[in-house]
Amino acid sequence: MFVEVKARDDHAFGAGAEAITAPKQRRMAQIARHYLTRHHRGDCRCRFDVVTIHFDTGRPVVELFQNAFDA
Repeated sequence: MFVEVKARDDHAFGAGAEAITAPKQRRMAQIARHYLTRHHRGDCRCRFDVVTIHFDTGRPVVELFQNAFDA
């Protein structure tokens, strides 16, 4: 499993999950493939999760997006 964490103080630049664009997903998949190959796990299936943390309400609000995208 690979996890991308995005934290935001406010929504001026959008929600954290919006930052996981198609180019970012491709880059994460490329890094995951490299990691799995380097550690001799090339045949291993993997999952990409995204965690967002928003601090704009005073208290952190955490959201988990399991299987956020496919590679």
